[in-house]
Amino acid sequence: MITNCSAGVAAFTANVFLVTGERTVLVDAGANYDVVSAVREHVDDLDAVVLTHTHPDHVENVPALREAFGIETWGFDPAREHVDHGIADGGTVQLGDHDYEALHTPGHKDDHLVLLSSAAGVGFAGDLVFAGGSFGRTDLEEGDASALVESIERLHAALDGRGIETLYTGHGPTIDDPVADVASSLRAARFAR
Repeated sequence: MITNCSAGVAAFTANVFLVTGERTVLVDAGANYDVVSAVREHVDDLDAVVLTHTHPDHVENVPALREAFGIETWGFDPAREHVDHGIADGGTVQLGDHDYEALHTPGHKDDHLVLLSSAAGVGFAGDLVFAGGSFGRTDLEEGDASALVESIERLHAALDGRGIETLYTGHGPTIDDPVADVASSLRAARFAR
């Protein structure tokens, strides 16, 4: 089961997805709200936090989660603050009951990851793409419009034949038609470059 623990929060934060099952994991930690209470509304314990990237709106709640649950975090670059363990490009991480493949997708931020599971039919896109054909901004530090286009191209190719039915995004609603929406995001990002 996947639950957005930041749904309805009226603060600037990222979506924070609780994935329950054999391994109970948060995808991103959010910022500016009591994520510990939000998690405890659904589960008593947490096994890990997996970060799509380390922008503040995705990681500021990591210290509170570490204190409350004694967890460690996983992300692309363990040299970054808030990342205890690295997930390599092409590596896997278990979320709930399924293994997810990590795709390194820089452009929005150098350490950005997308996570995909054919078995679950689910992906976590972070801030690479959004519903309605939008895409992550590149005007922040480490942003790179050309790299972002390449990363969206990579995601679009990775979706081919994989059976991903839902992409959970770092902000806004989920993507229920990943192939079409990512194709739209790719066209828009190419045009904006």
